[in-house]
Amino acid sequence: MGLLPEFGNLFFTLAAFIVALSIIVTVHEYGHYIVGRWSGIHAEVFSLGFGPVLFSRTDKRGTQWQVAALPFGGYVKFLGDANAASAGADDEVMSHLDAKERRRTMHGAPLWARAATIFAGPAFNFIFSILIFTAFLAVQGLPDKTPRVGPLFAMPGLVELQEGDMITAIEGQPTPELTDFYRVGSDIAPAETVLYTVERDGQTLTVQGPHPIPARAAGIALNSAARDASMQTGDVVLSVNETPVWAFSQLPPLVSDGAGAPVALQVWRGGSELDLSLTPRRTDLPLPDGGFETRWLIGLQSGTFFEHPTRSVGVVEAVPLAVAQIGEIVTNSISGLYHMITGAISTCNLSGPVGIATTSGEMASDGAASFIWFIAVLSTAVGLLNLFPIPILDGGHLVFHAYEALVGRPPNERVMGYLMSFGLVLLGAMMLFALGNDLFC
Repeated sequence: MGLLPEFGNLFFTLAAFIVALSIIVTVHEYGHYIVGRWSGIHAEVFSLGFGPVLFSRTDKRGTQWQVAALPFGGYVKFLGDANAASAGADDEVMSHLDAKERRRTMHGAPLWARAATIFAGPAFNFIFSILIFTAFLAVQGLPDKTPRVGPLFAMPGLVELQEGDMITAIEGQPTPELTDFYRVGSDIAPAETVLYTVERDGQTLTVQGPHPIPARAAGIALNSAARDASMQTGDVVLSVNETPVWAFSQLPPLVSDGAGAPVALQVWRGGSELDLSLTPRRTDLPLPDGGFETRWLIGLQSGTFFEHPTRSVGVVEAVPLAVAQIGEIVTNSISGLYHMITGAISTCNLSGPVGIATTSGEMASDGAASFIWFIAVLSTAVGLLNLFPIPILDGGHLVFHAYEALVGRPPNERVMGYLMSFGLVLLGAMMLFALGNDLFC
């Protein structure tokens, strides 16, 4: 009976991982399928999962759509393929096809059609992520550019600000824009109370409130010490190792000074005070100008003590912001891999299936919005991974197609077979390495 809660958590985590992976794989493989169809290449099988077939149906075009027993991937098998990876032609099948039928195979189609079909998988992953990020921006909007007070969060101590107040200055320093609010707030020395100049109902008032960027958990990072200690969004840190804390800026040095030693936190939550002990984790953080910085963190995310009123965002504004989000994920991923290879940061930053599954479960437990956002991030990562120039991945196929375009003929089949075997071994080694990180880091 004591194991039932752990089993329930394991089942939930596994289910979240399968759902996330199945959605991403479906999007990826549908990209291959639909662009192949548009290019005149016939798909014989569209499979979600591997192994024994649980359900299947054949459509009017002759494509078999199926769900298999092992839900950890998928594939599209085109006419004439020797295997699901389109790594080679089935010579026996190809020998019985006339010229018209050969055109409907992956190996008999023009180079442009093959390249477009291969590239479509990662491209659909990126497009899918852009659509989700755009939808989030359209639904949630963006913070208004002015520092107007929205609904107030529960906080300890004196809070004289009211919803609707326009903050025009903090400790006498003007804050005409929201960016000024955060700039001034970051510069204000930690204090239990801070003076705010506000406009309220046509009057200018001076009121007291907490530090503009208090030691309040606006969010809890994944796989963090704070999450392991069951800290919650909205928790306010009152002290670290008995040192009083009023501003979020006090937390990093107090936590890092111990170089990984446990820290004692006194936390305010809904009117009650809790005593917690957390062991910071070494974390490699990307820097704005490139590179990484290694710090000891407990996993709290900063914010202010009130919600920001939002403004609506149109598609014209939202799509470039969504594309920029994709660019940031790709840039940080490539930079992280480079710095791991060069030894600048720990290779423990590379997660494998267990780590991804755990993250899936944590995001799903945070709510549907967090889980959908995670699927978009993971879809971008899968699209990027598939573009790596490793034989057997889409990027490896595109390298072969580029060679064919330059030389005028495809690579030697024996050489390509060796490269495919090498790619399979390399990919397997990478997966085992990442799995080792999941288990031992």
